[in-house]
Amino acid sequence: MNITIVGTGYVGLGTAIMLAYLGYQVTGLDSDQAKIDGLRSGALPIYEPGLEELLSSASANLHWTTSYADAIPHADVIFICVGTPPLPDGHPNLSYLESAVRSVAENLDGKPQIIVNKSTVPIGTGDWVLRILEEHAARHAGSRYEVVSNPEFLREGTALGDSLYPDRIVLGGSAWATGRLRELYAPLIEQTFEAPPHIPRPRGYMQPAVVETTLTSAEMIKYAANAFLALKISFANEIAGLCECVGADIQEVTAGIGLDHRIGTPFLAAGAGWGGSCFGKDTSALISTGQDYGYSMPILRAAISVNDRQRHLVIEKLQKHLRLLKGKRVAVLGMAFKPNTDDLRDAPAHDFITRLSQLGASVVAYDPVAMPRARREWQHLTYVEAASAQAALHGADAVIIATEWSEFRTLNWSEAVCTMRTRVIVDARNILTLPLQVPAVLEQIGRDHPRPSFLPAEHQPAAPQPGVQVGA
Repeated sequence: MNITIVGTGYVGLGTAIMLAYLGYQVTGLDSDQAKIDGLRSGALPIYEPGLEELLSSASANLHWTTSYADAIPHADVIFICVGTPPLPDGHPNLSYLESAVRSVAENLDGKPQIIVNKSTVPIGTGDWVLRILEEHAARHAGSRYEVVSNPEFLREGTALGDSLYPDRIVLGGSAWATGRLRELYAPLIEQTFEAPPHIPRPRGYMQPAVVETTLTSAEMIKYAANAFLALKISFANEIAGLCECVGADIQEVTAGIGLDHRIGTPFLAAGAGWGGSCFGKDTSALISTGQDYGYSMPILRAAISVNDRQRHLVIEKLQKHLRLLKGKRVAVLGMAFKPNTDDLRDAPAHDFITRLSQLGASVVAYDPVAMPRARREWQHLTYVEAASAQAALHGADAVIIATEWSEFRTLNWSEAVCTMRTRVIVDARNILTLPLQVPAVLEQIGRDHPRPSFLPAEHQPAAPQPGVQVGA
């Protein structure tokens, strides 16, 4: 089968490279000429561990274009992987999807072809896409064009492992169409491919489950899965708040409840809350869908409320120790919404920088990967870039750990805080596990630490080193 991927963002690019690695001829289609030019030269527009190496291995099977006329007619399976960002009312913006499907329809050649919704779309979108195909395909004939819902369950930072060794593959559509997709995914289902050296097959991994459903159920599975994970994180954060009140330790609590196989340990980490492109958008979309049918979803609304509260909580912890933030210098470590990605969508660090600036603080920020992307996407924010974590802390009155990069876990904190003007650490990801060897104030989420009175550094640091000013 020949494959075309419409959209080369996080989902589309990973899907294209993975299928090419499995041996298929894959054409990646995107309207962004600069992105396509970069991909033709081997330059990736996103950061994902291992993706560059897999691209190199699969490059012979990959083709990149901006032309629907070149990419659609020869394809047996067409994956739609365009963005569906949220509108102000919580509903997904389907304008990119509609445009892509119309362009696909206008270039279908009349042979049996399968159009796969890989984008996260509202319940009922599969039928809507089929109507667009019927209306705009010049040679539409009966069952020649089939629509399948095949939601992705990738985690940025581990997307390649999730693609090659999935828990399950969900296929929603007619028996014929899902059968064809089973053929396409046979190397994954049967695990007959040679594992890439840099993405080894997990120990004990066998085969993924294949779930065949209706279009509507497949669309609901995607939303329900993300909403449930968001609920777990917000639940952990709500319990963390009570832990602080009564003196319990949230990490001990979640370890204890996570060992119950009915609950499980993943997504029970208390901290600054969830971000990224999926959890907030998908949870809001479910709430909005419920509103369309007069059905309230109070649990999901509470999950969003708790997540919003966590971001305010981090700033409140700073204010508790620094009082007025006006004129203070605050370091923000981590800008991406999670480690091992450069994705800045709905990142807690964005809200921290925004609020700190509103309160009159100056912000210095550092991220091991995401700073180049932030220069393009966060031009509306005001902050100074630091060359390293140590440089960010130099002369700072406080530091917020916003992303749990391993680099921050292994930083010599006892040494680094000595260069701060004052030693206030708000560890919004609970990554610091060893006691500091120097006096400092450490605030974490759901953990009650002894908090010494504020102590200035033994030696006032030299003037902060100049950085790169970003934003207004």
